[in-house]
Amino acid sequence: MAISALTPPTASDDALETRLEFPDNRLLIDLFGEFNRNLTQIEAAIDVQLVHQGNQLVVFGEAPAQSKAAEVLNALYARLESGKGVTPGDIDAEIRMGSSAKGTGNRAGDQMELFQGGHIEIKTRKKLVEPRTEAQKAYVRALFSNELSFGIGPAGTGKTYLAVAVGVNMFIGGHVDKIILSRPAVEAGERLGFLPGDMKDKVDPYMQPLYDALNDFLPGKQVAKLIEEKRIEIAPLAFMRGRTLANAFVVLDEAQNATSMQMKMFLTRLGRGSRMVITGDRTQVDLPRGVTSGLSDAERLLKEVDSIAFSYFTSKDVVRHPLVAKIIEAYDGDTPG
Repeated sequence: MAISALTPPTASDDALETRLEFPDNRLLIDLFGEFNRNLTQIEAAIDVQLVHQGNQLVVFGEAPAQSKAAEVLNALYARLESGKGVTPGDIDAEIRMGSSAKGTGNRAGDQMELFQGGHIEIKTRKKLVEPRTEAQKAYVRALFSNELSFGIGPAGTGKTYLAVAVGVNMFIGGHVDKIILSRPAVEAGERLGFLPGDMKDKVDPYMQPLYDALNDFLPGKQVAKLIEEKRIEIAPLAFMRGRTLANAFVVLDEAQNATSMQMKMFLTRLGRGSRMVITGDRTQVDLPRGVTSGLSDAERLLKEVDSIAFSYFTSKDVVRHPLVAKIIEAYDGDTPG
Protein backbone atom coordinates (compact mmCIF):
# COMPACT_ATOMS: atom_id res chain seq x y z
CA MET A 1 0.00 0.00 0.00
CA ALA A 2 1.06 3.59 -0.50
CA ILE A 3 2.10 5.50 2.59
CA SER A 4 -0.25 8.44 2.80
CA ALA A 5 0.87 12.01 3.40
CA LEU A 6 4.26 11.97 5.11
CA THR A 7 3.79 15.73 5.60
CA PRO A 8 0.03 16.24 5.95
CA PRO A 9 -1.26 19.57 4.64
CA THR A 10 -3.25 21.82 6.93
CA ALA A 11 -6.08 24.18 6.07
CA SER A 12 -4.07 27.14 7.37
CA ASP A 13 -0.94 26.51 5.31
CA ASP A 14 -1.55 25.75 1.64
CA ALA A 15 2.19 25.89 0.89
CA LEU A 16 2.87 22.55 2.56
CA GLU A 17 3.52 19.63 0.26
CA THR A 18 2.15 16.14 0.49
CA ARG A 19 4.63 13.31 -0.03
CA LEU A 20 3.45 9.88 -1.06
CA GLU A 21 5.79 6.90 -1.03
CA PHE A 22 5.17 3.82 -3.18
CA PRO A 23 7.36 0.77 -2.41
CA ASP A 24 7.06 -1.08 -5.76
CA ASN A 25 8.79 0.77 -8.58
CA ARG A 26 7.30 -1.57 -11.19
CA LEU A 27 3.80 -0.57 -10.16
CA LEU A 28 4.89 3.04 -10.08
CA ILE A 29 5.56 2.88 -13.83
CA ASP A 30 1.96 1.76 -14.41
CA LEU A 31 0.68 4.38 -11.98
CA PHE A 32 2.38 7.16 -13.94
CA GLY A 33 1.30 5.83 -17.35
CA GLU A 34 3.08 6.21 -20.67
CA PHE A 35 4.81 9.61 -20.85
CA ASN A 36 3.29 10.36 -17.38
CA ARG A 37 -0.15 10.72 -18.96
CA ASN A 38 -1.92 9.48 -15.81
CA LEU A 39 -0.22 12.12 -13.69
CA THR A 40 -1.07 14.77 -16.27
CA GLN A 41 -4.73 13.75 -16.14
CA ILE A 42 -4.79 13.99 -12.34
CA GLU A 43 -3.00 17.35 -12.34
CA ALA A 44 -5.50 18.84 -14.79
CA ALA A 45 -8.57 17.45 -13.02
CA ILE A 46 -7.63 18.34 -9.44
CA ASP A 47 -5.44 21.43 -10.02
CA VAL A 48 -2.27 20.13 -8.39
CA GLN A 49 1.34 19.69 -9.44
CA LEU A 50 2.91 16.25 -9.12
CA VAL A 51 6.69 15.90 -8.90
CA HIS A 52 8.43 12.51 -9.07
CA GLN A 53 11.35 11.97 -6.64
CA GLY A 54 12.62 8.37 -6.56
CA ASN A 55 9.78 6.20 -5.33
CA GLN A 56 7.94 9.23 -3.97
CA LEU A 57 5.44 11.63 -5.47
CA VAL A 58 5.33 15.16 -4.12
CA VAL A 59 1.95 16.86 -4.40
CA PHE A 60 1.79 20.67 -4.54
CA GLY A 61 -1.39 22.73 -4.48
CA GLU A 62 -4.05 23.99 -2.13
CA ALA A 63 -4.65 21.80 0.90
CA PRO A 64 -8.02 20.27 -0.22
CA ALA A 65 -6.58 19.55 -3.67
CA GLN A 66 -3.48 17.91 -2.15
CA SER A 67 -5.69 15.70 -0.01
CA LYS A 68 -7.89 14.73 -2.97
CA ALA A 69 -4.89 13.94 -5.18
CA ALA A 70 -3.32 11.81 -2.43
CA GLU A 71 -6.58 9.89 -2.04
CA VAL A 72 -6.81 9.26 -5.79
CA LEU A 73 -3.16 8.21 -6.15
CA ASN A 74 -3.33 5.83 -3.17
CA ALA A 75 -6.53 4.27 -4.53
CA LEU A 76 -5.01 3.78 -7.99
CA TYR A 77 -1.86 2.25 -6.51
CA ALA A 78 -4.01 -0.15 -4.44
CA ARG A 79 -5.80 -1.06 -7.66
CA LEU A 80 -2.47 -1.94 -9.28
CA GLU A 81 -1.46 -3.98 -6.21
CA SER A 82 -4.62 -6.06 -6.63
CA GLY A 83 -3.57 -6.95 -10.19
CA LYS A 84 -5.86 -4.59 -12.09
CA GLY A 85 -4.84 -2.02 -14.65
CA VAL A 86 -5.31 1.73 -14.61
CA THR A 87 -6.98 3.40 -17.58
CA PRO A 88 -8.03 7.03 -18.09
CA GLY A 89 -11.58 5.90 -17.29
CA ASP A 90 -10.47 4.36 -13.98
CA ILE A 91 -8.72 7.61 -13.04
CA ASP A 92 -11.80 9.61 -13.96
CA ALA A 93 -13.99 7.29 -11.87
CA GLU A 94 -11.73 7.60 -8.83
CA ILE A 95 -11.69 11.39 -9.11
CA ARG A 96 -15.48 11.52 -9.45
CA MET A 97 -16.36 9.10 -6.65
CA GLY A 98 -13.29 8.81 -4.41
CA SER A 99 -14.01 8.13 -0.76
CA SER A 100 -17.77 8.35 -1.29
CA ALA A 101 -17.51 4.99 -3.09
CA LYS A 102 -15.96 3.35 -0.05
CA GLY A 103 -17.71 1.34 2.61
CA THR A 104 -18.89 -2.22 2.66
CA GLY A 105 -22.41 -1.76 1.31
CA ASN A 106 -24.92 -4.58 0.83
CA ARG A 107 -24.69 -7.35 -1.68
CA ALA A 108 -27.34 -6.92 -4.35
CA GLY A 109 -27.59 -10.58 -5.32
CA ASP A 110 -24.77 -13.07 -5.75
CA GLN A 111 -24.15 -11.92 -9.34
CA MET A 112 -22.75 -8.55 -8.23
CA GLU A 113 -19.61 -8.57 -6.16
CA LEU A 114 -18.61 -5.73 -3.88
CA PHE A 115 -14.85 -5.68 -3.67
CA GLN A 116 -12.70 -3.85 -1.16
CA GLY A 117 -13.60 -0.21 -0.90
CA GLY A 118 -17.19 -0.97 -1.87
CA HIS A 119 -16.44 -0.83 -5.59
CA ILE A 120 -18.99 -2.65 -7.73
CA GLU A 121 -17.70 -4.87 -10.51
CA ILE A 122 -19.84 -6.67 -13.07
CA LYS A 123 -18.24 -9.85 -14.34
CA THR A 124 -18.59 -10.71 -18.03
CA ARG A 125 -16.70 -13.21 -20.17
CA LYS A 126 -14.31 -10.61 -21.60
CA LYS A 127 -13.92 -7.94 -18.94
CA LEU A 128 -14.86 -6.55 -15.55
CA VAL A 129 -17.17 -3.54 -15.84
CA GLU A 130 -17.15 -0.89 -13.12
CA PRO A 131 -19.57 2.02 -12.66
CA ARG A 132 -17.66 5.28 -12.94
CA THR A 133 -20.03 7.75 -11.30
CA GLU A 134 -22.32 7.66 -8.27
CA ALA A 135 -25.37 7.71 -10.55
CA GLN A 136 -24.01 4.72 -12.48
CA LYS A 137 -23.35 2.88 -9.23
CA ALA A 138 -26.92 3.47 -8.03
CA TYR A 139 -28.21 2.40 -11.46
CA VAL A 140 -26.34 -0.91 -11.36
CA ARG A 141 -27.71 -1.59 -7.86
CA ALA A 142 -31.21 -0.89 -9.20
CA LEU A 143 -30.72 -3.27 -12.12
CA PHE A 144 -29.83 -6.13 -9.78
CA SER A 145 -32.50 -5.27 -7.22
CA ASN A 146 -35.60 -4.61 -9.36
CA GLU A 147 -37.50 -6.56 -11.97
CA LEU A 148 -38.27 -3.36 -13.90
CA SER A 149 -35.83 -0.43 -14.10
CA PHE A 150 -35.63 2.78 -16.09
CA GLY A 151 -32.40 4.59 -16.96
CA ILE A 152 -33.05 8.13 -18.19
CA GLY A 153 -30.43 10.68 -19.22
CA PRO A 154 -28.22 12.05 -21.98
CA ALA A 155 -26.02 10.16 -24.41
CA GLY A 156 -22.73 8.78 -23.15
CA THR A 157 -23.81 8.11 -19.56
CA GLY A 158 -23.59 4.31 -19.84
CA LYS A 159 -27.31 3.55 -19.58
CA THR A 160 -27.40 0.85 -22.25
CA TYR A 161 -23.81 -0.33 -21.80
CA LEU A 162 -24.28 -1.10 -18.11
CA ALA A 163 -27.69 -2.68 -18.70
CA VAL A 164 -26.23 -5.07 -21.29
CA ALA A 165 -23.28 -5.82 -18.97
CA VAL A 166 -25.68 -6.77 -16.16
CA GLY A 167 -27.71 -8.85 -18.62
CA VAL A 168 -24.61 -10.77 -19.73
CA ASN A 169 -23.59 -11.24 -16.09
CA MET A 170 -26.98 -12.69 -15.17
CA PHE A 171 -27.01 -14.87 -18.29
CA ILE A 172 -23.59 -16.45 -17.73
CA GLY A 173 -24.49 -16.89 -14.06
CA GLY A 174 -27.57 -18.93 -15.00
CA HIS A 175 -30.06 -16.45 -13.54
CA VAL A 176 -31.84 -15.97 -16.89
CA ASP A 177 -32.11 -18.22 -19.95
CA LYS A 178 -31.79 -15.58 -22.63
CA ILE A 179 -31.00 -11.95 -23.39
CA ILE A 180 -33.42 -9.89 -25.47
CA LEU A 181 -32.28 -6.49 -26.74
CA SER A 182 -34.66 -4.20 -28.59
CA ARG A 183 -35.04 -0.63 -29.80
CA PRO A 184 -37.55 1.23 -31.99
CA ALA A 185 -36.50 1.33 -35.65
CA VAL A 186 -36.89 5.09 -35.93
CA GLU A 187 -34.65 7.15 -38.20
CA ALA A 188 -32.76 9.91 -36.37
CA GLY A 189 -33.83 12.97 -38.34
CA GLU A 190 -33.12 11.61 -41.81
CA ARG A 191 -34.81 9.37 -44.35
CA LEU A 192 -32.68 6.36 -45.20
CA GLY A 193 -34.92 5.15 -48.00
CA PHE A 194 -35.03 1.61 -49.33
CA LEU A 195 -32.50 -0.75 -47.78
CA PRO A 196 -31.56 -3.89 -49.77
CA GLY A 197 -31.40 -7.39 -48.32
CA ASP A 198 -33.57 -9.57 -46.06
CA MET A 199 -35.27 -8.43 -42.86
CA LYS A 200 -32.10 -8.86 -40.79
CA ASP A 201 -30.12 -6.74 -43.24
CA LYS A 202 -32.76 -4.01 -43.06
CA VAL A 203 -32.96 -3.74 -39.26
CA ASP A 204 -29.35 -4.47 -38.28
CA PRO A 205 -28.18 -0.86 -38.83
CA TYR A 206 -30.65 0.25 -36.15
CA MET A 207 -29.48 -2.49 -33.79
CA GLN A 208 -25.71 -1.99 -34.24
CA PRO A 209 -25.13 -0.22 -30.88
CA LEU A 210 -26.56 -3.28 -29.13
CA TYR A 211 -24.27 -5.62 -31.09
CA ASP A 212 -21.34 -3.37 -30.15
CA ALA A 213 -22.14 -3.64 -26.44
CA LEU A 214 -22.55 -7.42 -26.58
CA ASN A 215 -19.24 -7.85 -28.37
CA ASP A 216 -17.56 -5.92 -25.58
CA PHE A 217 -18.65 -8.54 -23.04
CA LEU A 218 -18.72 -11.85 -24.93
CA PRO A 219 -16.35 -13.40 -27.51
CA GLY A 220 -17.55 -12.78 -31.06
CA LYS A 221 -17.96 -16.46 -31.90
CA GLN A 222 -20.01 -17.03 -28.77
CA VAL A 223 -22.26 -14.07 -29.60
CA ALA A 224 -22.88 -15.48 -33.08
CA LYS A 225 -23.61 -18.96 -31.69
CA LEU A 226 -26.00 -17.64 -29.03
CA ILE A 227 -27.84 -15.53 -31.61
CA GLU A 228 -28.14 -18.59 -33.87
CA GLU A 229 -29.55 -20.58 -30.93
CA LYS A 230 -31.93 -17.67 -30.15
CA ARG A 231 -30.54 -17.41 -26.63
CA ILE A 232 -29.66 -13.85 -27.55
CA GLU A 233 -32.21 -11.91 -29.57
CA ILE A 234 -31.70 -8.45 -31.04
CA ALA A 235 -34.87 -7.22 -32.68
CA PRO A 236 -36.92 -4.07 -33.38
CA LEU A 237 -39.60 -3.14 -30.86
CA ALA A 238 -42.39 -4.01 -33.32
CA PHE A 239 -41.28 -7.67 -33.19
CA MET A 240 -42.17 -7.90 -29.49
CA ARG A 241 -45.93 -7.77 -30.00
CA GLY A 242 -47.82 -10.86 -28.83
CA ARG A 243 -44.88 -12.39 -26.95
CA THR A 244 -44.42 -13.24 -23.29
CA LEU A 245 -40.80 -12.73 -22.32
CA ALA A 246 -40.15 -15.23 -19.51
CA ASN A 247 -36.82 -16.06 -17.81
CA ALA A 248 -35.09 -13.37 -19.86
CA PHE A 249 -33.09 -10.20 -19.34
CA VAL A 250 -34.80 -7.67 -21.58
CA VAL A 251 -33.48 -4.24 -22.58
CA LEU A 252 -35.40 -1.61 -24.53
CA ASP A 253 -32.93 1.00 -25.77
CA GLU A 254 -33.76 4.48 -27.19
CA ALA A 255 -37.17 4.20 -25.51
CA GLN A 256 -37.91 7.89 -26.10
CA ASN A 257 -38.69 6.86 -29.69
CA ALA A 258 -41.40 4.39 -28.66
CA THR A 259 -44.98 5.64 -28.86
CA SER A 260 -47.24 5.37 -25.82
CA MET A 261 -48.98 2.31 -27.27
CA GLN A 262 -45.68 0.63 -28.11
CA MET A 263 -44.38 1.27 -24.60
CA LYS A 264 -47.50 -0.22 -23.00
CA MET A 265 -47.22 -3.21 -25.33
CA PHE A 266 -43.57 -3.73 -24.42
CA LEU A 267 -43.97 -3.33 -20.66
CA THR A 268 -46.78 -5.87 -20.61
CA ARG A 269 -44.52 -8.50 -22.23
CA LEU A 270 -42.74 -9.01 -18.88
CA GLY A 271 -42.99 -12.66 -17.86
CA ARG A 272 -42.02 -14.65 -14.78
CA GLY A 273 -38.34 -14.90 -13.99
CA SER A 274 -37.50 -11.92 -16.19
CA ARG A 275 -35.94 -8.51 -15.66
CA MET A 276 -36.64 -5.57 -17.89
CA VAL A 277 -34.62 -2.37 -18.38
CA ILE A 278 -35.88 0.69 -20.28
CA THR A 279 -33.29 3.28 -21.32
CA GLY A 280 -33.74 6.58 -23.08
CA ASP A 281 -32.92 10.26 -23.47
CA ARG A 282 -35.87 12.64 -23.32
CA THR A 283 -33.94 15.26 -25.33
CA GLN A 284 -33.48 13.04 -28.41
CA VAL A 285 -37.03 12.18 -29.48
CA ASP A 286 -37.21 11.37 -33.21
CA LEU A 287 -40.95 10.70 -33.35
CA PRO A 288 -43.13 12.74 -35.73
CA ARG A 289 -44.29 16.11 -34.41
CA GLY A 290 -47.31 15.74 -32.14
CA VAL A 291 -46.64 12.09 -31.22
CA THR A 292 -46.13 11.63 -27.46
CA SER A 293 -43.04 9.74 -26.37
CA GLY A 294 -43.85 6.49 -24.59
CA LEU A 295 -40.91 7.05 -22.26
CA SER A 296 -42.41 10.28 -20.92
CA ASP A 297 -45.80 8.60 -20.50
CA ALA A 298 -44.31 5.63 -18.66
CA GLU A 299 -42.35 7.91 -16.34
CA ARG A 300 -45.48 9.88 -15.51
CA LEU A 301 -47.70 6.84 -14.95
CA LEU A 302 -45.29 4.48 -13.19
CA LYS A 303 -43.19 6.83 -11.05
CA GLU A 304 -45.04 5.90 -7.84
CA VAL A 305 -45.40 2.16 -8.53
CA ASP A 306 -43.53 0.00 -6.01
CA SER A 307 -40.71 -2.23 -7.27
CA ILE A 308 -40.08 -0.07 -10.34
CA ALA A 309 -36.79 1.84 -10.19
CA PHE A 310 -36.04 5.11 -11.97
CA SER A 311 -32.40 6.14 -12.33
CA TYR A 312 -31.47 9.55 -13.71
CA PHE A 313 -28.25 10.80 -15.29
CA THR A 314 -26.93 14.26 -16.14
CA SER A 315 -24.04 15.60 -18.19
CA LYS A 316 -21.85 15.05 -15.10
CA ASP A 317 -22.26 11.29 -15.65
CA VAL A 318 -20.97 11.30 -19.25
CA VAL A 319 -18.10 8.83 -19.52
CA ARG A 320 -17.33 9.25 -23.22
CA HIS A 321 -14.91 11.92 -24.42
CA PRO A 322 -14.92 14.92 -22.00
CA LEU A 323 -16.15 17.13 -24.85
CA VAL A 324 -19.43 15.18 -24.95
CA ALA A 325 -20.40 16.51 -21.52
CA LYS A 326 -19.59 20.07 -22.60
CA ILE A 327 -21.63 19.64 -25.79
CA ILE A 328 -24.65 18.38 -23.82
CA GLU A 329 -24.37 21.26 -21.36
CA ALA A 330 -24.17 23.77 -24.22
CA TYR A 331 -27.31 22.41 -25.87
CA ASP A 332 -29.17 22.16 -22.55
CA GLY A 333 -28.31 25.77 -21.76
CA ASP A 334 -29.34 27.14 -25.14
CA THR A 335 -32.51 29.24 -25.30
CA PRO A 336 -33.39 29.91 -28.94
CA GLY A 337 -34.10 33.58 -29.55
